[in-house]
Amino acid sequence: MSELQHPINSGFNARSTATEVVEGIDLKGRTAVVTGGYSGIGLETTRALARAGARVVVPARRPELAAANLAGIDGAEADDLDLSDLDSVRAFADRWLATGEHIDVLVNSAGVMACPETRTGPGWELQFATNHLGHFALVNRLRPVLDGARVVSVSSGGHGNSPIRWDDPHFEQGYDRWLAYGQSKTANVLFAVELDRLGQSSGLRAFALHPGAILTPLQRHIPEAEQREMGWMDEDGNPPDYFKNTEQGAATQTWAATSPQLDGLGGVYLEDCEIAEVSAEGPGVRAYAVDAAEAERLWAYSAELTGVSAFA
Repeated sequence: MSELQHPINSGFNARSTATEVVEGIDLKGRTAVVTGGYSGIGLETTRALARAGARVVVPARRPELAAANLAGIDGAEADDLDLSDLDSVRAFADRWLATGEHIDVLVNSAGVMACPETRTGPGWELQFATNHLGHFALVNRLRPVLDGARVVSVSSGGHGNSPIRWDDPHFEQGYDRWLAYGQSKTANVLFAVELDRLGQSSGLRAFALHPGAILTPLQRHIPEAEQREMGWMDEDGNPPDYFKNTEQGAATQTWAATSPQLDGLGGVYLEDCEIAEVSAEGPGVRAYAVDAAEAERLWAYSAELTGVSAFA
C-alpha cells in the first residue's frame, strides 16, 4: 500500500481541530461506535461526531464512568465492552447484531500505553491483546452491519518502535513496554491495510492514523519524572509547544471517519489530517507497517488467536 501514501492537500494541518474538520458535514441519521470515546481524544471525537448529528455509542470497560463523562452530549450513550476479554467483545457484538442496526463509522480509539507487564486471556501480552486483538475481534464480529462503513484505527507514531515480532509477539522471552506498545501500534496499521483490502468490495474502507503527541489519560502508566525526562512536560507539568491539545489530537481520526476527501480511498496511514508519506524515521509511516504481505500474515495470525474471521 506504500504507493498510496502521498498527501492529498486536505487543507487541514496539525493545528486543525475535530470541530473544524466536521464543519459542514451532516451526520444526521448516521450511527458511530467509538471505543474509548469517553476519555481524552476519544471523548473529543465523540463530541465532534455528535455535534455533526450522529448517534454515537461508546462501548467502555467502565460504562458508569463513560456515562458520566458523556452526560450533556446529545446523541451519545455508553455501553459495556472490555477489549481485553473476548467474551465481552462477543457479548457486545451479539447485543448489537440482535438490533440489526447498521454502523456507519467505527473508530477504534481505545488503548493502553507502556503498561507494566500484564497478561490476559491465554497469556497474551496486554497491549497487543487490547490495542489489536480486541479490536480485530470486534470488527470481525460486527462485520454483518459494516457494509459501506469506515473503520478507523488509532495507531501512533510509536509504531516506529517495532515491527511485528514474529519470533516472540507476546514477549515471553523478556518484556519491554515500549517495544510492546510499538508492536501493537504497527498491528493497528497492518489491520487497516488488510481490512480495507478484504472489505472494499462491499464499500467498507479502513484507515489508520497517528493522532499526534497529546497529554491524555493514556499516559497514566508513565511516571511524571519519566515524562519530563522524555521532554513531554516541563517542571510545571506543561507540554512543549509541538504537543496538541485534545481537540487537535482528535482531528485526524475525526477527519478519517467523516471526510468526503477520503471517499474512494482506504488502507492508508494518516497524520495531521493528511495522508502520510512512507519514511524510515521521524514523521510518516514505516514501510513494514503498510506491507501487504505482513498485513495478510497478521490477519491470519489474529484470526487463529481469536477464533474469528468474518472474511474466511
